[in-house]
Amino acid sequence: MEQTPNKLQTEQPKLDFITRFIGSGFFTGYAPVASGTVGSAIALAFFFIPNFSSLYSIIPATIILFVIGGFVAEKMEKIYGQDPSVVTVDEIVGMWLSLWFIQITILNVVLAFIIFRILDILKPYPAGEFDKRSGGWNIMLDDVIAGLYTNVILQVAFRITLF
Repeated sequence: MEQTPNKLQTEQPKLDFITRFIGSGFFTGYAPVASGTVGSAIALAFFFIPNFSSLYSIIPATIILFVIGGFVAEKMEKIYGQDPSVVTVDEIVGMWLSLWFIQITILNVVLAFIIFRILDILKPYPAGEFDKRSGGWNIMLDDVIAGLYTNVILQVAFRITLF
C-alpha cells in the first residue's frame, strides 16, 4: 500500500524576501556555479558607489551586514543545511573587510579578490574550525577570518613595497 506524505512532511518553511535577498548576497547565492565567487564579485560592485570606500561608509556597512548576515544565515541554514552555497552574504562581508584601509585601485582590488577567494577556499586556521560548525555566526566568521587574513597580507605587502 502506497503511503502519501502528510502536509507537515512535505511543507518546508518559507523564507521571506528580505532574508533570501540579504542571505543570498543580493541573490548571488542562486548563481548556478561558483556562487561564492559571484558573491565576492558583487561585493566589489559597491565600490562604484561614490564614497563607499570611505572608512566612514565601508566600516559601518561591513559591521551592519555582518550582524544582519549572522541572523539571516542562521535562518537559511535551517532550510538549506549546514553552510549552504546559497548563503553568500558572508563572502560580501569578507570581501569588504579585506579592503579596509586599502587604497582602492584596480590592482589592489584584483589582488584582494584573488587572495580572498584562495583563503576562503583553503580556510586556514581558525577559519576551518568555524566552517565545520553549524550556525549563522560560524558561516559568517570563516569568511571574516579570510577577509582579515587578506587584509593583513595586503597591508604587509604594501609596507614592504611589493605593490
